[in-house]
Amino acid sequence: MIFFKQSRFTRNRYTWPKFRRGCFMITLIFNTLCAQLVYAQQPNRFTTEQEQTRRVQDELSQKQGKGVPEAVADSLRLPEVVVTERYSDREIRSTAPVQILSGDQLRHLHALQLSDAVKHFSGAAIKDYGGIGGLKTVSVRSLGAHHTAVAYNGVAISDVQTGQVDIGRLSLDNVEQVTLHTGQNDQIFLPATAFASASSLNIRSARPNFSDGKRLDGKASLKGGSFGLFNPSFHINTRLSDRFSASLGSEWMKATGDYPYLLQYGVAGVDSSSMERRENSDVNNLRLEGALFGNFSMDTKAELRAYYYRSERGLPGATIYYNTENFSKQRLWDRTFFVQGNMEHAFSSEWIVQANAKHHRGYLRYLDPAYLGTSGTYEDIFNQHEIYGSVSLLYRAFENLSFSGSSDLSSATMHAERTAFATPTRLTSRSVVATKWVSERTMATAHLLYTHTFESVLQGEAADNRSKLSPYLSLSLKPFAENDFRVRAFYKNSFRLPTFNDLYYPAVGTRDLQPEDAHQLNIGLTYSRKLEGMSKNKDNNENGWQKENHFTATLDAYRNRVNNKIVAYPTGNLHQWAMLNLGKVAITGVDLSVEGSIHLTRATTLLAGANYTYQSALDKSDPSRSTYNHQIIYTPRHSGSGRLVLHLPWLDLAYTLLWSGQRYSNGYNSEEFLMNGYSDHGFSASKALPTRFGEINLQLEALNLLDQNYEIVRNYPMPGRSFRINTSLNF
Repeated sequence: MIFFKQSRFTRNRYTWPKFRRGCFMITLIFNTLCAQLVYAQQPNRFTTEQEQTRRVQDELSQKQGKGVPEAVADSLRLPEVVVTERYSDREIRSTAPVQILSGDQLRHLHALQLSDAVKHFSGAAIKDYGGIGGLKTVSVRSLGAHHTAVAYNGVAISDVQTGQVDIGRLSLDNVEQVTLHTGQNDQIFLPATAFASASSLNIRSARPNFSDGKRLDGKASLKGGSFGLFNPSFHINTRLSDRFSASLGSEWMKATGDYPYLLQYGVAGVDSSSMERRENSDVNNLRLEGALFGNFSMDTKAELRAYYYRSERGLPGATIYYNTENFSKQRLWDRTFFVQGNMEHAFSSEWIVQANAKHHRGYLRYLDPAYLGTSGTYEDIFNQHEIYGSVSLLYRAFENLSFSGSSDLSSATMHAERTAFATPTRLTSRSVVATKWVSERTMATAHLLYTHTFESVLQGEAADNRSKLSPYLSLSLKPFAENDFRVRAFYKNSFRLPTFNDLYYPAVGTRDLQPEDAHQLNIGLTYSRKLEGMSKNKDNNENGWQKENHFTATLDAYRNRVNNKIVAYPTGNLHQWAMLNLGKVAITGVDLSVEGSIHLTRATTLLAGANYTYQSALDKSDPSRSTYNHQIIYTPRHSGSGRLVLHLPWLDLAYTLLWSGQRYSNGYNSEEFLMNGYSDHGFSASKALPTRFGEINLQLEALNLLDQNYEIVRNYPMPGRSFRINTSLNF
């Protein structure tokens, strides 16, 4: 674990960069030595992926034959890697709420971007500024987007400038699984950064799979639809040798985004209204991604991934009465490039080590050519540079008990093309120790995370350095051996650091901000049952259609509290604002999720799922203020989603529903700020056609089928009814 003692030179702008570079050189040398040791340890024990899979299955059957508890047998040798387990089983057994969408489920959710899929998670709220190009952030259980970490293939995506990730720019092409963890992941063999946030959204890409003996496969797809959508993509996997494989993917998306909407000039149905068309909502982005995978032996594997994203988009802005054409001219250009790597090695059945590293560069340009100031135009350019390294160690002390330790070090710097800009740098050290107990009827995890930050600037005064210990404890019990009914609970304390905008933005940033402190308490119930399907005979074979049906349900009640909430507050008049620690929020809620499948015939299956969320998120900042005990903005008390998928022999049909109750667009809950609830219905039909070139998939989607006019954020209308056609070839 890495700890640093604060001293005078941590703020010195001349010696501090040398110290930071020295720390990274030490980390790099350590990781290199580990890699050398890993490769030299087992030079001749390589087996192919098929042999590895066969060995895993053999050991699983041997353990199950000896009566090893089910939960332990599912975590063979690498106790943090589930080998054979349905996603619903993971959701039921977990000590903290976890929701999983597989690649097949994503295909039926009418999701073009990651934000479209996340809307179907209970407890998750998307702040959507409308259209394809609008900003989209996710908040889980009303804690705010800053408390939700987003990880891509195990490594966190960071934005030290704003502290929140725009998930609207993340594609679902070649995504194998999207997982939302509320509280903490039950896996303890993770980088220390994965323990830091109140919740985490994880995106996992599909790895090459050549089990059928092919050396080359891939996918090419084309999506087109309303409002000028044109979205081609391709992905190709190739086996380079018995040890190495590679993948390469690209996606281009272009859309005008000029959808029509109804502008109300007062109360709907009473005052006048007009049909308008959304302006400056176009988007043009390109994504390139490549990955190299290495399986050096049964015990050693590695992955190296490069990612590039380029985007230009219009910022449509809020609608303004009688000025819908000329009010929004703002443009945004951003470029993201990162290289990340992972290596994992098992020294024995007890000791496993992994290392992660990442180098990230980001570019953001904002232009307002219709700025109302004296200059007539406003432009900002920001650059971010981050280096990240992590080493984790897992020790399996006993069959049921594991321990882990992880240490991360990251350095992030932001540059701006402004005079007298502070040019801040933050070095963050995180170290964690964790333990996990697993048996057939009990699972318990605990960890203690230590975070220390070092702030420095090139100009002006740096913010204070911060350090904090963050505990976590979770437990899941199965009281009855014959029923898969479980009781679970967790407590977590986490915090989020002030962003660079909070601290250093000219005329607004405040250097002495305290971190936001979040406390989470959750108590839940989970239930799963397997049911026999209808059949003509007792055998599950071609002549009968007896298949296993299943039903799962989870119910969680929670209490969250946020202290030192960072808010923008007027300091002298409405033209002078500053970031201050003024907020306290108390959140009480319930999440309910049910899911099931029914095999109607041998070739017909019905899948159904529904989520419901109740949230009371009250402002507890100051009893003397008018907003005290009022619901915080854009938080409905009632919301939910539903989905139905019917698999027929000749066609797949899917229906989705998103709905939200009333909410307020202001912290003061008066009638003038009340926003109506809404529902969004989607329908699709898809067909797979086998050909000699590969499998062709055709899908027709109808979105917002009832053409409802609604807003998630006030004055940012969402698209009405639209259509998409998706065509893909798997070869």
